Amino acid sequence: MTADSLEFAARSLGVELSTDLRAALLDVYRGLDAWPDAEPALRALKGAGLKLALLSNMTAGMLHGGIERAGLRGLFDRVLSTDEVGSFKPAPRSYALGPSALRVPVETILFVASAGWDAAGAKWFGYPTYWVNRTAAPVEELDATPDGIGRDLDELVAFVRER
Repeated sequence: MTADSLEFAARSLGVELSTDLRAALLDVYRGLDAWPDAEPALRALKGAGLKLALLSNMTAGMLHGGIERAGLRGLFDRVLSTDEVGSFKPAPRSYALGPSALRVPVETILFVASAGWDAAGAKWFGYPTYWVNRTAAPVEELDATPDGIGRDLDELVAFVRER
C-alpha cells in the first residue's frame, strides 16, 4: 500500500521516480523513530498492569523492526498487522483483529490513534478511542468523536489513570 501511495503521489505531482529513489523513499519507513515520550508512557501503562497491543497497517516485519530499533521490545503483549486479514484500516475487518487476538470485548479496549481518521474508524467499529493529536488538528468531520484527545502520550497516561 505504501508503494502504491508513493507511485500515486509521484504521478499526481508529475515526478518520475528512479528505481533507486523509489527504494530509498520506501526504506524510510523501516527507519522511523519512536516519539521521545513513547517509552516512558508505555512503561507507565504496562507498570499499571495494562495489556498493550499494537495494530497497524505496516507489515509485521516493519513493526517488529521498529519496535526493536526504538528499544520497546517486551512492552507489547501483541503486535498485530492488518496483513493478517488482507485488509487495511479503516476497514472493519482490520479493527476486528484487536478483540479477536486479545479475546476480550471491543468495548474493553482503549484504542489509541495517532491519526484522526484512525480514531474515527476505531470509534465506528465500537472501540472507546483516544486520539494523540500532536498537531492540534481539528476533529475529523466523520461523526465519530474520540472519547479523549491529547497532545502527547503523557496526556494519554493521565487520561487512562483518571478512568
